[in-house]
Amino acid sequence: MSDFDLFRTTEDHEELREAVRSVAEGRIAPHAAEVDEKSAFPQEALDALVATDFHAPHIAEEYDGVGADALATCIVIEEVARVCASSSLIPAVNKLGTMPLILGASDEVKRRYLPEVAGGEAMFSYGLSEREAGSDTANMRSQAVPDGDGWVLNGQKSWITNAGVSKYYTVLAVTDPEGARGRNVSAFVLHADDEGFTLGEPERKLGIKGSPTRELFFDNVRVPGDRIVGAPGEGLKIALRTLDHTRVTIGAQAVGIAQGALDQAVAYVKERKQFGKHIAEFQGVQFMLADMAMKLETARQMVYVAAAKSERGDEDLPFYGAAAKCYASDAAMEITTDAVQLLGGAGYVKDFPLERMMRDAKITQIYEGTNQIQRMVMARQLLK
Repeated sequence: MSDFDLFRTTEDHEELREAVRSVAEGRIAPHAAEVDEKSAFPQEALDALVATDFHAPHIAEEYDGVGADALATCIVIEEVARVCASSSLIPAVNKLGTMPLILGASDEVKRRYLPEVAGGEAMFSYGLSEREAGSDTANMRSQAVPDGDGWVLNGQKSWITNAGVSKYYTVLAVTDPEGARGRNVSAFVLHADDEGFTLGEPERKLGIKGSPTRELFFDNVRVPGDRIVGAPGEGLKIALRTLDHTRVTIGAQAVGIAQGALDQAVAYVKERKQFGKHIAEFQGVQFMLADMAMKLETARQMVYVAAAKSERGDEDLPFYGAAAKCYASDAAMEITTDAVQLLGGAGYVKDFPLERMMRDAKITQIYEGTNQIQRMVMARQLLK
């Protein structure tokens, strides 16, 4: 590979983009407005993604997956998010929920769960945040107490994406209350039908309304010992390593939302006439479009570089993953806001998808670590 190839996607990546775009435009986009309006899970999107193996493309071939690399997975998420952010959380959260297993679980645990996700029979969610432990994850209150050859889990988790539709959940809990903060947490796989495991009511959200977000409650949930992910005490380390990889996918989601908004804005200004000419002919509009496209392409390149680092497991991934997520989500918020502005009154009404895209973009600045936390991660890497 020459140095000049580093920033070019392969022919396979571009063929994948075309394939995903075709599925997204043909089978996901037609339902996006209704999914948002009714806060309904995008079942049509799930069916379409499973049928084409785009629902969990990151799972390796040895676990019956298609073995897509990190960049290919980002392209899938980006192209789905371009038409429906809620639907893009299907591949994104399947990766988030299973990444702790991929990074830290025994082969036996991987073989038990990953093929089911790869085959589309199950989805996987991720339970890290709590009411009082959002950005401060080490402050979590959920506890798992040893009991015979297993554990008994009590506590709750907040803001869990795809809760209620996922069959499995990677859940973090304190297993050594007297242990050193951050080294006293373990990770477990919970099943939706585990006794004592219940869900809160769906949250009523600003955006991504088609992706259910609910609390998880654990009331003396018995977890067999063979469902631990990694060794006791390794949970938080695995959870934070997971986020290094999956923040890149949120960057990809942000890029997709922003691209969808820019596409809509460009199409509109070429058609709309004021003062006797298309508004695309006004320099003020052209400058706005140029700035939007420039920010978008910068974000895309950052995400793709971070994805390559994720694939290789580079040491500087924590910086690049945080930077890509932070920059791309800030850019998506700016681009969607400007796209609404370019459509004027039309941008503000639900007849056009831009107000939805603007609402959907906001969450990318918040979840998987707020952008304030991303800046702390980056600074910590710089100051090491």
